[in-house]
Amino acid sequence: MRKIAIYGKGGIGKSTTTSNIACAMTKQGLRVMQIGCDPKSDSTISHTGGQRIPTVLDSIRDRGDSLKLTDIVITGSDGVLCVESGGPTPGVGCAGRGIIAAFEKLDELHAFETFRPDVVLYDVLGDVVCGGFTMPIRSGYAKEVFVVTSGEMMSLYAASNIAAALHNFQNKGYARFGGLIANAKGFPGEEENIQRAAEELNTRVLCTLPRDPLVQQAEQQNRTVVSAFPDSELSGLYLNLAQILERDPL
Repeated sequence: MRKIAIYGKGGIGKSTTTSNIACAMTKQGLRVMQIGCDPKSDSTISHTGGQRIPTVLDSIRDRGDSLKLTDIVITGSDGVLCVESGGPTPGVGCAGRGIIAAFEKLDELHAFETFRPDVVLYDVLGDVVCGGFTMPIRSGYAKEVFVVTSGEMMSLYAASNIAAALHNFQNKGYARFGGLIANAKGFPGEEENIQRAAEELNTRVLCTLPRDPLVQQAEQQNRTVVSAFPDSELSGLYLNLAQILERDPL
């Protein structure tokens, strides 16, 4: 079972990228589970027709000891197994602690043993690399980390912070840094900025996804590009990226 965490600054398109990778892998015959680790709890909506699914935290609060896996693991229309960790009540509690509680509950209910996914994709907010937001790269949850970034300064700064966190964890047997996924904004010199950052971080750029109106068009349909526009060039890039991640050596 491959366990991959995809990080990125808020608003950079990591959930869109993760969802398209998940859909592409499913089309390639893999059983994929996508776990949203963002308090907004909207990582998986393109798999579920725009419907938000019950979060793990809300379900723990509402159902207590009667909580079952089928309450929190929902199969999307494209076959992706969807989970949302959820977040605390606004203004109360810590979102990072929410991720920890959600992961502990999935372990307690033997989610991976029950659904036996070939690939688990964690979609993680990368603006703050602390506490629960590092949970996917600790304790054996994810073995590899990839960062979605544009060539903008703040996006590359977030990527650098994530790389630094992984470097600090490298002697503890945690996840390794697999590289950058460029989600381009389309401004002059952007690809050079990203490539320079990759060299400084001693890593690689796996793929460059161009700015494309198909992303917004697919989101308006509450679908992924891979599902809504399977014959498009952009869909082909997502499929190729999924193949790269699938065969990428540990």
